[in-house]
Order: sequence, then C-alpha cells, then structure tokens
Amino acid sequence: MRKKRIEKESFMKGVFVLMISQILVKVLGVIYKLYLTNREGFGDKGNAIYSSGFQIYALFLTISSIGVPNAVSKLISEKVAVGDHKGAYKIFKIALVTFGLLGFLCSCILFMGAGVISQNFLQIPEAELTLVALSPSIFFVSISCVIKGYFNGKENLKVTANSQTLEQLFKTILSIILVEMISIVSGVDTAVMAAGANLATTLATILCFSYLYRYYKSLKKEIAWEIKSTVNHQPTRIRKTLKQILAVSIPMSLTGIMGTINKNIDSMTVVRGLKTFLSEEAAKVQYGILSGKVDTLVTLPMSFNMAFATALVPSISSAKAIGDTQTIRKRVSFSILITILVGLPFMVGMILFAEPILKLLFPNATSGSFIYQISCLSIIFIVLEQTICGTLHGLGKMMTPAISLGVGVIIKLILNLLLIPINPQKFILGGVAGAALATAACHMVSVIIQFCILKKEIGLRLDCKKFILKPFIAVAIMGIVSYQSYLFFLTKMGNGNLSTIIGLGIAVIIYLIVLIVLRIFSEEEFHMIPYGKKLCDFFKKLRLYGKRRTALKQRALKNEKHINLQKTRFERKK
Repeated sequence: MRKKRIEKESFMKGVFVLMISQILVKVLGVIYKLYLTNREGFGDKGNAIYSSGFQIYALFLTISSIGVPNAVSKLISEKVAVGDHKGAYKIFKIALVTFGLLGFLCSCILFMGAGVISQNFLQIPEAELTLVALSPSIFFVSISCVIKGYFNGKENLKVTANSQTLEQLFKTILSIILVEMISIVSGVDTAVMAAGANLATTLATILCFSYLYRYYKSLKKEIAWEIKSTVNHQPTRIRKTLKQILAVSIPMSLTGIMGTINKNIDSMTVVRGLKTFLSEEAAKVQYGILSGKVDTLVTLPMSFNMAFATALVPSISSAKAIGDTQTIRKRVSFSILITILVGLPFMVGMILFAEPILKLLFPNATSGSFIYQISCLSIIFIVLEQTICGTLHGLGKMMTPAISLGVGVIIKLILNLLLIPINPQKFILGGVAGAALATAACHMVSVIIQFCILKKEIGLRLDCKKFILKPFIAVAIMGIVSYQSYLFFLTKMGNGNLSTIIGLGIAVIIYLIVLIVLRIFSEEEFHMIPYGKKLCDFFKKLRLYGKRRTALKQRALKNEKHINLQKTRFERKK
C-alpha cells in the first residue's frame, strides 16, 4: 500500500515539474513571438516565411526523432520495472547510434533540398534561407531526444524539464539578438530576419544537447552501478533490440508525422487557396496571422497538458508490466479530468477575449480575431488528444493514435481544399477561417476514435456529472462574470489593455473558486496533486471539504445500524 502511494506521488511530482517547465517554455515562446510580430519589417509577413520553413523542418524532425523520447522511455521503463538495468542501457546505446545517423541524414537532405522545397512545395521562395538555417539542428535534436527518453524511462523527468526550459530560453534570447544584428547589418530584410530567427533555434538545440550530455556524463558511475546490480536480464542480439526500438518508435513517430502533416497542409494550401481571390502578398499576410499569432496562442494550453502526455507513457508502461490495472485506470481518469479542466477555460476565455488579447499582445498587428476564435474551438480536442495518445502508447496501442489522427488529417485536407478558396465575404467560414475550422474537425474526429478504443481497452468509466456537467457549469460562470467585468472596467476606465488584464485575472479567480465550490476533486484526487494534502486541509478548515463526506459517513453508519437491527430481530424471531 505504501509502495503504491509513493509511486502515485512520484508520478504527479514528475507531471508537476514538467508542467512548470512547459509553462516557462510557452511563456518564453510567446515573448519572442510578440517581439517578432511587433518588430518593424517582420510582422505577419515575416511570420509566414518563418512558420512555413519551420513546418517543413518540423516534418523532417518528426521523421528522425519526434517519437523517440516516448518510445525509448516506454522500453526502458519496462526493463527498469523488472530490474533489468543492463537491458535498459543497451536499448539506450542502440537508439543513440540509430537515431543519430537518421538525424544526420535528414539534416543533409533538408540542407541540400531547401531551394526546391521552398519554391515548389511552399511557393514561398524567401523560406529557403530559413530551411538552411534550421537543417543542422535536426541531428542535435535526434540525439538529445534519445537521452531525454532514457531518463524519462527511469522516471527522472527533471532532465527533460530543465533541457526544454534552457533550450527555449536560449532560443528567445538568441532570436532577439540575431534579428536585431541582422536588421542593423542588412537593413530591414524580412527574409533574412526570418532566417536569423530560425538560426537561433539551431544554436539553442546545440546548447541543449551540451547540457544533456554533461548531465549524462555526471551520472556515469551511478549508471555503471545500476548495470552491475541488474536482475532478470535476458541477453538479446543487437538486431533484435533494434527491431524492438523501431517497432515502438515508428508507430509513435507516425503520430507525430500526422500532426506535422496537419500543419503542413496549411502551409501548402492556405496561400495557394487564398490566391483565388487575394494577391500573393495579402495571402501571405493571412497565412502569417494563422501560423504566427493564432497558432502561438492556441497551442498555449498544450504547455499545461504536455506533462501528462509525457509522464503517462513510462508510468502506464511500468504499471502494465507488473499487471497493475487499477493504477492505470486511476491515473488515466485523473489525467483526463485535469485535461478537461485546463482545456475548457482556455477555449472559452480565448473565444470571449479574442480581440482584446490580440490588441494587448500585438498592438502593431491586431487583425485576425475571428480566425483566432474559430481556431480556439480545437483547444479542448488537442489537449484531450495529447493525454489519450500518451495513454494508448503506454498501453502498447502504438498505431491507434496514428490511424485516428490520419483519418482526421484526411478530413482536414478535404475541408481545406473546399473552404479556403471561398471568399469570406460570400461565406463567413471561407478563407483562413476555413483552415482553422478544418483543424478543429480533424482533432475532434481523432479524439472520438481514440477515446472509444481506450474505453474498450481498460474498461474506463467516466462520471458524466463530474467530467462534463460540472466543468461546463464552472466555465459558463467564469465566462459570464469575467466578460461582464471586462465591459464594466472598459466603460469606467476606457483603458482596453488594463480592462483585459483585469477581466482575465477575474476569470482565473472565479474559475478556481467555482471548482472548489462544486467539489470536482475528491479528497483522494487532491492528495495526488503536489501539496494537495495541505490544500485539502485548508479547505476543510473553511468547511469547503469534508462536511459532505461526514454526512455521507453518518448516513452509511445509520443504514448499517438499521440493517444490523433488522438482522437481530430476524434472528430473535427464529
């Protein structure tokens, strides 16, 4: 019993560490996006060049490494769960060589094919320099992913958290420095500035790899001791181990590839489709709004949720390896609950405050509020997809997320081709808004398929009142109170930005209060959260928790006494 409790706490502690890291990463990402979008000479056009090149780079990166951390962590966690540290280390070494070579090959292909890709596929020739600047980072990310996967599998999630934070910090600082230096040397050349911003990504990945390698070297003695103390080791040939790694990493990478293809559908169809009723320059600006400002803000909730998707893979794998189905159900249901409670308020808040948020963050490029609102519809589906995908991978259902997302991607492609060429003046969901709607439809279909399979796989049962009704009530109250507060302060003060900040602040406070009042979390679930026991005790003092539980206990005792009394009477009659 004690062992299970410790495992539960370590799982949530790892999730908490990763969550803090992801929040920092996203905040830093927003900072440099704000800088680039508001920078004279960059703006929405610069975002179009930057993002189109980055999406192609992301596709190559997915092929070489995206599924690697989860694949390696799954295999290693299974070995560690049964005490086979020697087998775990062998998986790590083989994966390092394999994906290092694959990453190097992808770097070379992107470097040499940058011109063809930018002109023929993207139809944005200015993106060639960005592809060249990004190409070396594929190799460094590939080997970094293997190291992260090794430590994730050993449930040491701090390494991944620290490396992600450092990488984003370097990227933010270097992006600003390089863009400023380029603007001074070359004048305001948008294409060169976009290439400089992407060069910062490459330099940041090299520095991140340096940190991971130094950390790994510092633990060589500890790793050697673990290998010596190994038990249950079953020697396998290199070819067999490589097959095991590829059998897990390829399906996981396919999920990532489908996600990247989803983004590349926009990069290849939006500008092309918009040219039917807009000039090429205007089409690029519209794509820049979607891929720059909107995508940056819409993916922000993923930072809160990515931690569960990452931590669930090794956690579920190790629990499955020892046949602990109860732990799997508890962790999955709790993770889904947190995902819903994170995704819903972000979705509703961003839809309500779309225009004020854009004015607050992008004062020099405020257009795109309707596109932003439509894009926000996909938030709840994206975060749920993350969590369920991590669970299915942990359970060994490798192909399910890839197939379900593949179905969604096909639907998105069809909707993009149908909706984007329509002038929004004729149909409001035409143009870029059509691409945003197609993305929401893609993730919605994917989530429905994945959830049905997950439910069947582990016999998952979710209480409708707890998982749907109460969260929607909380979000509705939050939305009404916060937006009315925003309008009130806007009328009284006339300061839009300050009113937006106050309105969003009130939204957070009201939402948290309503969650506590509605008692969405049980006491056991509160204890799963870091410092949750202290919070629960504090709420008990305020009589927000515990009172109902006591009443239920008293009723149960009363029923038990009644039953015992009836039994006694029956026995006496006998």
